[in-house]
Amino acid sequence: MAQRIQRVVGLVQVWKAHLDKPKGTIMEEIAPATDAVAHERTITLRGAVFIGIGSMVGAGIFALFGQAGAIAGSAVWLSFLAAGIIALLQGYSFAKLGARYPSAGGLFTWIQQGYGSGVFSGGIIMLGYFSVVITSAMVAASFGSYATELFLGSDAAPIWPKVFTTAVVIGLTIVNMVGAEAVTRAQTVVVSIVIIVLCGFALAMLTQMNTSLLAPSTYPPARYILASVALTFFSYLGFGVLAFTGGDIQEPEKNLPRAMYISLGFTMALYIALALGVFGTLTVQQVIDNADTALAVAALPIFGQAGFTLISIAALFATTGSVNSMLYASIGATYTMARDGQLPPRFGLKNRRGGTQGLVISALLTVILALVFDLGAIASLGSAVSLAVFALITVAHLRMVDETKASKPVLYLALITTSVAILLFCWYTAVTDPRLFAILVVTVILAWVFEALLARSRKRVVAVSPS
Repeated sequence: MAQRIQRVVGLVQVWKAHLDKPKGTIMEEIAPATDAVAHERTITLRGAVFIGIGSMVGAGIFALFGQAGAIAGSAVWLSFLAAGIIALLQGYSFAKLGARYPSAGGLFTWIQQGYGSGVFSGGIIMLGYFSVVITSAMVAASFGSYATELFLGSDAAPIWPKVFTTAVVIGLTIVNMVGAEAVTRAQTVVVSIVIIVLCGFALAMLTQMNTSLLAPSTYPPARYILASVALTFFSYLGFGVLAFTGGDIQEPEKNLPRAMYISLGFTMALYIALALGVFGTLTVQQVIDNADTALAVAALPIFGQAGFTLISIAALFATTGSVNSMLYASIGATYTMARDGQLPPRFGLKNRRGGTQGLVISALLTVILALVFDLGAIASLGSAVSLAVFALITVAHLRMVDETKASKPVLYLALITTSVAILLFCWYTAVTDPRLFAILVVTVILAWVFEALLARSRKRVVAVSPS
């Protein structure tokens, strides 16, 4: 993991050096630097597994129990199991694509390779950018909820979660503008602590839970359990980060799939254990009433206030690290999209104090979403949009299967399960929250509308990056 951190820091330093060069433009200067280091393979299998687990075990799990419980009741553990299976199937697809196309462009490269140039592929990439911003907003909102409970208590004014949410995004945006090397190193320790805390907490809850609270007779109809899968899938979204290690991991054809499966398997087991523990400790209504901080509230009956404080602190560390990672990634993502014409050139321009305008704009969009929508709505929107992107990537993969040597039956199974999860979630949302369903539809449409308008105004075609 230390090698991976040094690799990331090195990329940032090279990137900043090229930004500061007086000759040429930002779009001309950065590409050679990225390619120059693209073939250094320094990540071991163990390091990749740690990256995968650290990316997944974070913000989502601290805020999803209440939202998922409102749909699936005490059967949330089954929802996490089903979502984990879909993640494993998608992980197989990602591993094959990442091994065949080990590019820093990650998902963007695969989409362009599968669909070629044009507005359609550009729209998918735009939708992927939307999902990143939405996910960042959900993570930041989760930070705000836990910070309010920890520092001000449950009687705090409703404005305080928004204040903490805005503060963490602004603070980490500044950190990423001036240099995030120290924070990046600290995240290795933070992730380790969070995993240890969650594993210990899960074991403690499992040994003392009330099994009657988990009786199958209390489960809702199967269609509701399946409808919640799209929401619980949110907590697995971090596995996509592993796809971007294809150019750095040793023996990617062998180690990338192994890292994907090991990290997903561990994370799925942890999530199921936590779900069983939480709903075996609290009633469904208690979980729903404390939706934004249910995991910490579940610590009260076992460990008292000290347990609540410990889980809350772990949540703050995890959410801070996740927001930092997403903002950090937005620098390169928005630059790449601006370079290829998928975003206005302004997104790729550097700021006087460091970073790019794409970072600032992404942070602003994150804050707006977090302030306008509640945490549950953000999580639902982000998960559904991400699933849609993954389904479209699977279709693209089927068009490249001769090159990746992936199993067609597995890919079709991944596509079918992902599509079913999306459809059931859309059905449930349309019935229970028509407003959110309308926002979801508008978000998807806007991705292609924005891409079409940008393509027309610039009279350009999305270029296919070399593999």
